[in-house]
Amino acid sequence: MQEQIVFLNGEYLPIADARIPVLDRGFIFGDGIYDVAPVYGGVPFRWPQHLARLRRNLDKIRIQNPYDDAGWAAIVTELIGRHPWPDQFVYFQVTRGAPAKREHAFPTGIKPTVFVMTNELVKPSATVIEQGVAAITLPDERWLHCDIKSTSLLGNVLARQAAADAGAFECVQFRDGWMTEGSSSNLWLVKDGKLLAPPRDNLILEGIRYSLMEILAKRCNLPFEVRRISREEVLAADELLVTSATKEILAATRLDGQPVGEGRPGPVFRRMLAAYQEEKAAEQARGWPLA
Repeated sequence: MQEQIVFLNGEYLPIADARIPVLDRGFIFGDGIYDVAPVYGGVPFRWPQHLARLRRNLDKIRIQNPYDDAGWAAIVTELIGRHPWPDQFVYFQVTRGAPAKREHAFPTGIKPTVFVMTNELVKPSATVIEQGVAAITLPDERWLHCDIKSTSLLGNVLARQAAADAGAFECVQFRDGWMTEGSSSNLWLVKDGKLLAPPRDNLILEGIRYSLMEILAKRCNLPFEVRRISREEVLAADELLVTSATKEILAATRLDGQPVGEGRPGPVFRRMLAAYQEEKAAEQARGWPLA
């Protein structure tokens, strides 16, 4: 069995040997930022966009980025090479670090804690792609800075567990009657051949696939619109799509036990999925490390 190697504060070591101080602010407060990048055939997908989001989020919570772009690429390259899986997903996390005592205000004079690991990426099965997945609706009860990819994920965890308890794959959350996102996914509505997306504001995390979906929609000659989407529109959707780094693009074909549209993946989903696979192949052909 492959021994999983991780990166922690400048060292590569077995995951079983990785340790952080109990006063690390990521452990005590969830005071940190993370990101997840898929890797296909040894090549990270949309890597510059993932790095840009990491920088933005570190700036938002005032943690200094511990590495430049080349430094991050070197760590990821090393970890990818140490594991046999052709497709992987890289998880990287930066917390504010471990001070001498617990205090809410930012401490001074400490170094960020940097943790990176990679796991095998198991892509959605042919059955899931062909049949779609089930989702439930939930009120969005999270905080008002969902645009920050924070390690403080209790609200998302509770939403995901609610979906699991209902036998569903994901949830569709609403704040004041307007669709926001899933527990760990961006959501997309299709109506009359148009792809609709909720606004990129503080109420959702702008996934790396958000901008990519807009690009792919243009390639597919699909109308694309960003605006608030009501609960009533979601319940009357022709198609409902789910995207994330590990899910890629999936169709939600049942919502609260009722069929979405015709109850099977629709034509917009199939066109977007094909375009997504073409983009993956193009990035893989460009190779890694990126110039």
